[in-house]
Amino acid sequence: MFYEFLEMFLPIIIYLLLIAVLIIAIIIGIKCVTLINNINHLTESISQKVDSLNGIFKAIDFATDKVNEITSKVVDAVVSGVSSLVHRKSKKKKEEEEDLWVRKKD
Repeated sequence: MFYEFLEMFLPIIIYLLLIAVLIIAIIIGIKCVTLINNINHLTESISQKVDSLNGIFKAIDFATDKVNEITSKVVDAVVSGVSSLVHRKSKKKKEEEEDLWVRKKD
């Protein structure tokens, strides 16, 4: 008698549990779809904000390139000025030393 009861009752319990699992899977699937839609909306929003900032980044990049170019020219000018002064002084010293050697030989 107990065996007959289990033969009738267990398939009903299994079917009810499978229906519950199927309903839970559908609910989880719907939640996943809404989550993916929210993530997609978020990425589109971030993309729009980044695109709006691209102009600012390009302007900053252009400005830093120009500042770098100007400072490079200024440094080159200062270095060439200092090297020409040093070269003149060393040239004058060499000429003076040569004059001293010439005078000593005479």
